[in-house]
Amino acid sequence: MRVARTAYEYGKCPSGSAPQFALEVQITQTISLLQARRLALARAGLLKPEWTGFPLRAGREQRRACYSVIGRFGYLQLDTIPIAGARSHALVLLSRLPGLNPELPESLLRPRAQVFEYWGHEASWIPMELYPVFAFRRKEYRSRTPWWGRVLQEHRAAASEIRRRIRNEGPLRAADFEDKSDRNDWGSSLSKRVLRSLWWAGDLAVRERKSFQPYYDLTERVIPESLRKRQTGERDAVKILLLKALEGHGWASVRTLVQTWRLTGRQPLIKACLEELRSDERIVSCSCDDQPGWIRPEDRELAARLERIRPRANTGVLLSPFDPVLWDRARVQKLFAFDQVLEIFKPAHQRKYGYYCMPVLAGDRLVARCDVKAERKTGRLHVLATHYEMKPSRQAVASALTRHASALGLALTPDTY
Repeated sequence: MRVARTAYEYGKCPSGSAPQFALEVQITQTISLLQARRLALARAGLLKPEWTGFPLRAGREQRRACYSVIGRFGYLQLDTIPIAGARSHALVLLSRLPGLNPELPESLLRPRAQVFEYWGHEASWIPMELYPVFAFRRKEYRSRTPWWGRVLQEHRAAASEIRRRIRNEGPLRAADFEDKSDRNDWGSSLSKRVLRSLWWAGDLAVRERKSFQPYYDLTERVIPESLRKRQTGERDAVKILLLKALEGHGWASVRTLVQTWRLTGRQPLIKACLEELRSDERIVSCSCDDQPGWIRPEDRELAARLERIRPRANTGVLLSPFDPVLWDRARVQKLFAFDQVLEIFKPAHQRKYGYYCMPVLAGDRLVARCDVKAERKTGRLHVLATHYEMKPSRQAVASALTRHASALGLALTPDTY
């Protein structure tokens, strides 16, 4: 359906602060909530393989299968919390690749890997071919790094010493530089701030992680020379990132596209890039339930086909609270009528659902949420609480918990689900 009207797209920071931009968009197509929801799941790899393009199981080439999932989104967000039996980046892959070795995701970043670690959506593993695309961000962070300001300009001697030690000693952890002096309000020492700033600026790269601790090395010893020499201009980089965001989301508002890569503060550039992509027929403007947004032409066709499928509602899968489908709370509320909350940082008595509450996807709906805790010593997965969003969904929840426990090699305790 084509319409001729003008709408405005407002972008907000995740914290709900003042709008970052307002873009006037000429809407040309519409998509239903059902289509947008199913398209989001298909592009996220959470429907049947014929709709996602992902394998039915991880198979023999498990590392390659993991890289294919990361390539779809353009990032795999990292998080440290392993209480559910694995950290978030492993949970995202396990939810999409049945049969995956649960230990494999922790070793995806290693020498000569197909991913590098950088600030993409958040701290993330990103396909190696996108390294030149983030040249604009590395340039920005040479003068001012997030949260800490002009660290490299104000502490040149410390930066030189860190580079010297890594050049001579090889890859080092933050703990190898740790000192008790000059800690800031977050408890971060000067050496850690300088080390992270060198990583943000591109002078250093994360070579690998061991026990989830990053080992920093000189960038020339981690990133292939052919990619280091290529420097994608900011305009082209933003267009690449907007397209990559749409590849993972299906349909998305401008706010979602911007926040996928933390591109706030670039209103004129974002507007120009979207218009150029539309002019090149790479994207089309498309509204969903009166909210303006964008979609790739091939995904508009896929969305129409997905409206006729019947997703199985009696089997479920647990999703990491940091899953690419879930981090945008406003989008989750719109597409799934589901209030996605993260209560990790709340005191226990203020939590409504639990410390590490994982939504349960069944068919194309989020039907429940489970607070789970893994005990490696006893080999058991405990279900601390289950909250149902709709009924009947007990069978779906049971299958999701069984699948999660089995994937991790744990025994499911018959607790509260």
